[in-house]
Amino acid sequence: MFENFIAYLRFEKRFSEHTVVAYENDLKQFAEFLAFKTESESYEVKSATIRSWIVEMMNSGLKSKSVNRKIASLRTYYRWLRKEGIMNSSPMQKIQGPKNEKRLPVFAKEADLVTQKLEGIFANTFEGVRDELMFELFYQTGIRLSELIELKEKDFGQTQIKVLGKRNKERIIPISQNLCFKINAYLILKHKEIGETIQLFILPNGNKLYSVLVYRKINYYLGLTTSLDKKSPHILRHTFATHMLNNGSGLETLKDLLGHANLSATQIYTHNSFAKLNAIYSQAHPRGHNK
Repeated sequence: MFENFIAYLRFEKRFSEHTVVAYENDLKQFAEFLAFKTESESYEVKSATIRSWIVEMMNSGLKSKSVNRKIASLRTYYRWLRKEGIMNSSPMQKIQGPKNEKRLPVFAKEADLVTQKLEGIFANTFEGVRDELMFELFYQTGIRLSELIELKEKDFGQTQIKVLGKRNKERIIPISQNLCFKINAYLILKHKEIGETIQLFILPNGNKLYSVLVYRKINYYLGLTTSLDKKSPHILRHTFATHMLNNGSGLETLKDLLGHANLSATQIYTHNSFAKLNAIYSQAHPRGHNK
């Protein structure tokens, strides 16, 4: 039954491979838990069994966010079982997940990413030019790792890039003249050394980039410019969003640029912006807290 559900996610819902693998892993873990219970099939499961699974995950030290993601996977699975007519009701109806811990997004300081500080950290080679462009695209557009890997040469215009986001939702992101220049310079070098390819970013042998390599590259370069403990492409996405708000962007605009489905996902960045406003107030007002 699990296999049919995974095929449904992959071919009908057309979820990204990363999302499909996450669902698959969650359901496999649930199946392993059921192996120790009386229910032999997932559609025979009772709410009490699912609550036991949640308790076991929490007791094992799993974070609330991870537990809730697994619950969401299970909820989608049982919704599909009802849609297929295999079940009349879902055991998830009375299930509530643990409250998520509220954690502010980690981001780099603007001073850490000024042009002067980035000069000299990228090698003057095809890979160095490519890595610099990847770094700048993450920071200047806020795109996701998976979105960067899937960028094609035809997605690039002189004033914008076209990004295919989650659930194949397309969005247009404006780019600066400086970023446009960097993309053109990269394309000239790429065509000279490797030739034209469908994908914008590639390996020296012409093959498509893979996520582990991109993560490792960004982790390395952020380590040269910041003192952050967390260093990943998603940190640059957080940094893009926070710096945009700090410099006057509206929430609705930022929501569209990030490709969020709803405003609640974007509002988390307002906490960081409020912290900056509070610091400015403390310094600027005659009776500010730090006076």
